[in-house]
Amino acid sequence: MALHIHEACILLLVIPGLVTSAAISHEDYPADEGDPTSSNDNLIFDDYRGKGCVDDSGFVYKLGERFFPGHSNCPCVCALDGPVCDQPECPKIHPKCTKVEHNGCCPECKEVKNFCEYHGKIYKILEEFKPSPCEWCRCEPSNEVHCVVADCAVPECVNPVYEPEQCCPVCKNGPNCFAGTTIIPAGIEVKVDECNICHCHNGDWWKPAQCSKRECQGKQIV
Repeated sequence: MALHIHEACILLLVIPGLVTSAAISHEDYPADEGDPTSSNDNLIFDDYRGKGCVDDSGFVYKLGERFFPGHSNCPCVCALDGPVCDQPECPKIHPKCTKVEHNGCCPECKEVKNFCEYHGKIYKILEEFKPSPCEWCRCEPSNEVHCVVADCAVPECVNPVYEPEQCCPVCKNGPNCFAGTTIIPAGIEVKVDECNICHCHNGDWWKPAQCSKRECQGKQIV
């Protein structure tokens, strides 16, 4: 009987220790921040809705405070429903603008085209040039090229020639006209054969020569 009482006392002493170690577990205490067993999958961030606004860099602004959400945004005022931003009427970008920056609320032109391009070549503003002997051109401030083409007069000959670097043809031998297939000078009568004497029309060099028959002076056949 004494043996059974002794075993019962030992059992009663062991049971409280088991209960105490089972009651103390990690589930009953929050994990320490430095505990490697803690998980970062369920991090909770502060909710600023109705309390403030956050810009692109993470800075928090109070309700009613004016701020810029980003470097290229228009200014905003922090409101209960979120940022209320200005929508200004931005100036129009010049159609000849070649460089536009978006560093502010409105885009800004930093470089305007100040030259003209004509047939693959570049010309400065107000620069004059001749693409061909008959053309005179100028680069206008509007970046457009305006050209004038020479209006050549009708040549006073039937065999004009074009000289290098000259626009209009020239009559190197003076005014003339056709008498049949023969070219005769203007201003004089020309005997084109044994029977015909011709002359050019005065001022109308493109017309055929006017000819008259004379007594033929050919050799008589015996």
